[in-house]
Amino acid sequence: MNKNLNTYFRRSANFCNQGSTINRIIFLGLMAIILFSGWRCQSRTNAVQPDPDNGGLVLPGGFRALVVHPGVGRARHLAVNENGDIYIKLRVPNPKGIVGLRDLNGDGRADSVAVFGDYEDTGNYGTAMRIHKGYLYFTTAGELYRQKLTAGALVPDSPVELLMVDDYKNAFQGFEHIAKPIAFDEEGHVFVPFGAPGDICQVQNRKPATPGQNPCPQLAFHGGVWRFDEDKPNQTQADGYHFATGIRSLVAMAWNPQDHTLYAIQHGRDDLYRSWPDLYSQWQSAVQPSEEFLRVKDGTDAGWPYYYYDWIQGKKLLNPEYGGDGMIEGDGAQYEQPLIGFPGHWAPNDLLFYQGDMFPEHYKHGAFMAWHGSTIRSPYPQAGYFISFVPFKDGKPSGPWEVFADGFSKVDTIVNTSDAGFRPMGLAEGPDGSLYISESEEGRIWRVVFEGNRTKFGEEQLASMEARKQRPNIKHPDPVEDNLDRFRASKGQGLYVTYCGACHQADGKGDGTRFPPLLNSEYVSGDMKELVRIIVKGMEGPITVDGQGFNGAMPANDFLTDDELALIVTYIRREFGNEATSLQAYDARGFRRRIQREERAAEAANTTEASQ
Repeated sequence: MNKNLNTYFRRSANFCNQGSTINRIIFLGLMAIILFSGWRCQSRTNAVQPDPDNGGLVLPGGFRALVVHPGVGRARHLAVNENGDIYIKLRVPNPKGIVGLRDLNGDGRADSVAVFGDYEDTGNYGTAMRIHKGYLYFTTAGELYRQKLTAGALVPDSPVELLMVDDYKNAFQGFEHIAKPIAFDEEGHVFVPFGAPGDICQVQNRKPATPGQNPCPQLAFHGGVWRFDEDKPNQTQADGYHFATGIRSLVAMAWNPQDHTLYAIQHGRDDLYRSWPDLYSQWQSAVQPSEEFLRVKDGTDAGWPYYYYDWIQGKKLLNPEYGGDGMIEGDGAQYEQPLIGFPGHWAPNDLLFYQGDMFPEHYKHGAFMAWHGSTIRSPYPQAGYFISFVPFKDGKPSGPWEVFADGFSKVDTIVNTSDAGFRPMGLAEGPDGSLYISESEEGRIWRVVFEGNRTKFGEEQLASMEARKQRPNIKHPDPVEDNLDRFRASKGQGLYVTYCGACHQADGKGDGTRFPPLLNSEYVSGDMKELVRIIVKGMEGPITVDGQGFNGAMPANDFLTDDELALIVTYIRREFGNEATSLQAYDARGFRRRIQREERAAEAANTTEASQ
């Protein structure tokens, strides 16, 4: 009990002894309130008990974690209010798009859950959730909204205000990077990125060996960051200030109050190998290009679509769509260089500069990053799926990046993205300095606290996390030893024997009369989309393979998952003497969608012709 409180009690006791019964009643009542409040605060603090297994997470020494909620749905970003209430933006409204969580008994876990949101959602990619000056700010694929919080209420009763609408979101065919995170400065502005509508501004988006448009017309309305008034309603993109350009896609973005600057981590481009197999290997395509941690200032140009950052060579290189070959630098040095170039396809989905006092001094003002995890690293293990930390000083990294939280994926080697149990998505700081983490598969919410000795925290506690950089989801893969095609081949063989071997035979030579061989077959080694069509849709009638005629029927295998389809295609294109390229589940899904679109177009054309 401190000196001031002793003085207060002494004076209160004198007041009590000086007179009336009513003075004594007032005194005793005040003492009861003070003692009860102290007991209640102490009991709430002591009641927060981390999970014995830290909710499945692996953390540095002294850190513990608990699961606040096991799963709210497809969670994106989250924010924590001054009273500890948690608000999460859902990717897809179901039927509303915001989840509110409240801890009623002080044990750190959500007891009250509310799903709400009276607003229009024009897409299925809601992302942002931030609390700023007493308002919930949140986004859909095409809108920025805010709602004033109501004191004492988990669900606000105020109207939802539309601040900005993306009136250019459908200006280009194939719009892809539509997520809209937000960040605020101290001068009444809110920053919103408008992602690129395609991969690399090609004449035909994602078509192999297609050149890029120069100049890129998309940069007028996409591939950059715009600044808006945080209070003005009904703004359009044209009302915003074009703050930065040459940034392909942002989901992780934050304002750093220490140097009053915007920071972001760019999602790098895709498909170096699939689009340019003569220039890039599958290994290069798996680890490149970099996810760029950028300081974003007024007028920043990070170089997209013309350049990408090679984190191994430490320089920006010309993209192959613009004449690059993996070595040509061109004018890359003239564009904004990243503070750190992280390995490719880790998918940076949130960024937070820590301001609290709970964690050791090592973390003060540093940057936490949520890596959602890759989808297109095959035939190498998918990577990311963890939380990293970068210490900061004077507006720049003061040390190498660290692994802060791991264990989300639940498996050691992630062959396909769907194998990962959890995918880290959002970060938020609580009023006590604890760190909250959301993930997007089930919507689990964690709270990370520090229970160790702050003054003795150092290299010993960090050593075990440094060792995790050698785990399959984080390590730099070896081009030979970490290639999973051998593993995929064995799985593909099993599927082939089950669904294909009876007709095409275990050796792939067919039966010589009805069922054709798979070696020297233009159907196998040729157009991959047509091979997918044959497997999924089936085929019958006369065909010629390697100069021999066949006339049989192949049943449809439309029950195969994308993973299974990719494994079978890869197996038959790489076995029986074939040396064709493999198929990834990501591309199998894309081929299926293209086939469906072609079928719908053909049906529509037939209907039109029949009606004429």
